[in-house]
Amino acid sequence: MRWIRAAAENRRTDISGQTQVGVRWSRLRAVITAAALATGLTALAALPTTAAADETRQARQVAYVSNLTEGTVSAIDVATNTTIATIPVGNGPRGVAASPGGTRVYVPNSTSGTVSVINTATNGVIAVIPVGTAPFDVAVTPGGTRAYVTNNGSNTVSVINTATNTVIATIPVGAQPFGVAVTPGGTRAYVTNSGDGTVSVINTAANTVIATIPVGAEPTGVGVSPGGTRAYVTNQADGTVSVINTATNTVITTIPVGTTPSDVAFSPNGTRAYVTNRADGTVSVINTATNTVITTIPIDGAASGVSVTLGGTRAYVANPGDGTVSVINTATNTVAATLTVGVLPTDVAIANVP
Repeated sequence: MRWIRAAAENRRTDISGQTQVGVRWSRLRAVITAAALATGLTALAALPTTAAADETRQARQVAYVSNLTEGTVSAIDVATNTTIATIPVGNGPRGVAASPGGTRVYVPNSTSGTVSVINTATNGVIAVIPVGTAPFDVAVTPGGTRAYVTNNGSNTVSVINTATNTVIATIPVGAQPFGVAVTPGGTRAYVTNSGDGTVSVINTAANTVIATIPVGAEPTGVGVSPGGTRAYVTNQADGTVSVINTATNTVITTIPVGTTPSDVAFSPNGTRAYVTNRADGTVSVINTATNTVITTIPIDGAASGVSVTLGGTRAYVANPGDGTVSVINTATNTVAATLTVGVLPTDVAIANVP
């Protein structure tokens, strides 16, 4: 009986000890969990919004602005909105485009018939490439291996090998090619032909025209949506934007905008398209889901080229009328700053400089 009572006492002691250890462990675990949760919430609260995070992740975003009549390109630090360099290029720089890696900027010089290649690390010209007559615009493929240049005076597109900085193909297109944009997949290039109201579609593998699409009167700017399903074309002479279905290469709608629409750029998520209207000094903001203008932003100057930052928080607009760049806050759709650049700024591209 004593053995039984002793065994019972030992069992109660074991159970009591286990219970106390269990209680202590439960309390400790609760403390650890609470501390971890608090730390996680603090870290989560410290994270910036998605758009701001995208902006922050970049080492440096620089807006490059082509100044048509003085033969220069202004380099603007997006973080401070200050000009950090003025780069001499050729005569009559019009378009401007940055390589996907941000190490190079390409500038067609319309009077010189050349393309200047800028090294963004030094902001100096490292190559000058002869192309066709009156080159107006340029677009770089997503892989960065090719640059497509519209030659307004010779009705062609020059294809540049960016590794050798030489022209490897010349493609006949429509009359007076103006703007060019490459699809996100890099398989197609869309070229606006301002002289005949069409868009030429180039197969970039073969460097041949595979379709010609009628659009509005005097098309100039063109942009392809981030998803690659739509191409938006600004029709300068009739104040509209043609929306092309890139799967069928047909116009699916036409959107009235301002007077003399010149260029178009998309927000990174593709929900908004920003269209510059040069003659009335405004920017039309299009909801791409409904293809309607949801607001019109007044700009101090004749709005020409436009580019949106990586995080989509700002749009930079070149104003040739007064030699400035307007910085639009895309959350409020208002002009947040006006920056002085060179004479007759026509286009702008934002490079994510490593």
